[in-house]
Amino acid sequence: MIIERRMTRNPVTATPDMSIAEASTLMKQEKVHRLPVLDKEKRLVGIITEKDILYATPSPATSLSIHEMAYLLSKLTVKKLMSKNVVSITKDTTVEEAARMMVDQDLSSLPVLEGQQLIGIVTKSDMFKILLELFGARHFGVRLTFVVEDKPGTIAKISQVLSEAGIDIITFGTFMGTDPTNAICTIKVQGASISKVVELVKPYVSQLLDVREV
Repeated sequence: MIIERRMTRNPVTATPDMSIAEASTLMKQEKVHRLPVLDKEKRLVGIITEKDILYATPSPATSLSIHEMAYLLSKLTVKKLMSKNVVSITKDTTVEEAARMMVDQDLSSLPVLEGQQLIGIVTKSDMFKILLELFGARHFGVRLTFVVEDKPGTIAKISQVLSEAGIDIITFGTFMGTDPTNAICTIKVQGASISKVVELVKPYVSQLLDVREV
């Protein structure tokens, strides 16, 4: 899947000369945690987050009055706090590549560019939603986690035996095993009892790790 199918299109943005107070208010109104910053030519020049604003806000222990703090924040502009070296992606970037970039570079979001124009943004929240879908979290069924030998055809055999029994496979994910010779799989199915699914799958697995209805 590519990011174009999952990104938030036409995200809420800020300008470099917007005050921090205005940016904070905009985030609260739009229920977002970050704002891409665009210049007059609508080019991406930075990004500002709630965390950036929090770090710039005077401590509650300050001797400044509420009015003095409000005044200072109204004079502080986005361009003074925003991150300027923004990592971005294109709409054709795959979901897994975007996730890898976020993890490897500790990013909470990735603006999506087409040329120099901002067309969307993808966040960690978007990635969590994809994770829910991959695990079939919004579907009720029998969920099994098991260890299999890491060799060609194993997953195909398990899928085939379930299909031939008329069991609907909702999700089937494979993950790094306990060592290079195996893999851990998580599968969720509908249309059969726990005992039936275990009976069908057991001949092809090395170890059942978890079985439940969820």
